[in-house]
Amino acid sequence: MCGCALRPRRRAEPGLQSRRSGRGSGAVPRSGRGAGPASGAARSGPNQTAGRSRAMGRLVALSLLGIGLALLGERFLALRSRLKASREVESVDLPNCRLIKGIETGAEDIDILPNGLAFFSVGLKFPGLHSFAPDKPGGILMMDLKEEKPRALELRVSWGFDLASFNPHGISTFIDDDDTVYLFVVNHPEFKNTVEIFKFQEEENSLLHLKTIKHELLPSVNDVIAVGPSHFYATNDHYFSDPFLKYLETYLNLRWANVVYYSPEEVKLVAEGFDSANGINISPDKKYVYVADILAHEIHVLEKQPNMNLTQLKVLQLGTLVDNLSIDPSSGDIWVGCHPNGQKLFVYDPNHPPSSEVLRIQNILSEKPSVTTVYINNGSVLQGSSVATIYDRKLLVGTLYQRALYCEL
Repeated sequence: MCGCALRPRRRAEPGLQSRRSGRGSGAVPRSGRGAGPASGAARSGPNQTAGRSRAMGRLVALSLLGIGLALLGERFLALRSRLKASREVESVDLPNCRLIKGIETGAEDIDILPNGLAFFSVGLKFPGLHSFAPDKPGGILMMDLKEEKPRALELRVSWGFDLASFNPHGISTFIDDDDTVYLFVVNHPEFKNTVEIFKFQEEENSLLHLKTIKHELLPSVNDVIAVGPSHFYATNDHYFSDPFLKYLETYLNLRWANVVYYSPEEVKLVAEGFDSANGINISPDKKYVYVADILAHEIHVLEKQPNMNLTQLKVLQLGTLVDNLSIDPSSGDIWVGCHPNGQKLFVYDPNHPPSSEVLRIQNILSEKPSVTTVYINNGSVLQGSSVATIYDRKLLVGTLYQRALYCEL
């Protein structure tokens, strides 16, 4: 600010101005009490500058708000597309099916041993998902598919394991060289993330808890595939563990989900760049690992390296939300539990329940894999199918939070 704007002015004597200017009567007279442009700017400039700054600030804020709203709107529409929010389905029925008695709160994942014993992960509670029994802890059920009329039985868990907070998610079995059967279970006690390792005791129909695994590279575990007695690959469906950050990650489609290899000797990131890595499994010859990216509607085929790293070979694009993957050991076919409309999973309406879909993928390593729709239901029978697995022409279909289906093909 100019100091002259603050001093009182003296009235000029007649002729004084011309004498000072040296120009006589030809000098340009001053207008009123002003001191020319410089003096006028000194008197009113700060207010004008402040006004212009406020206007510019508001314009910038308005522009940023508009850009933010446009981005949020675009992300919202993109999320609806990823969820297949507008998709409706027509039923594809199977003739010889029945709901499995004793499974009322979902069977998110199923794994079957070569001898026909099937394990069910039941009672998952997950942020944002509906639950028909929010206060009931989860459990592991078993069904012998070699029986004429198989039924589901709950396995006892060894004393000392916290059953009250048991919240099982993805599961996988491993048979050691001495025929010991290990069951790996993704667990979310109080919505945390662990992998539990159990030893299956067939004669007692029980599980002996051996180990709880936690690691900073396992912040949001969804599924596992066991490759040794204490070794596994695991999918993280999000990079973050905090629920709000998970939501932002999904909404903004950051594609930070990943696959981790765990062993007692090392833990490492082996694949990344997924929208939401979900189900994981391995080929019968143990050469290839398959990963379902549920919100990208993709199955990734990755080659397993001698150091357990994974190298991507191809991506199979599907028109549905792919959840868990099961492998037919005799053919190598992949059976997929799918969600035709993901929005209905998170915004549950009993009058318009989430539908179910089962796909069979043959020759996935070929240039043109065969994709067959085996089963679709609009939710009137089965809601939110998350897994489908086959044994000796017996098909099991599990769901996130409702029932499970047994079919004879």
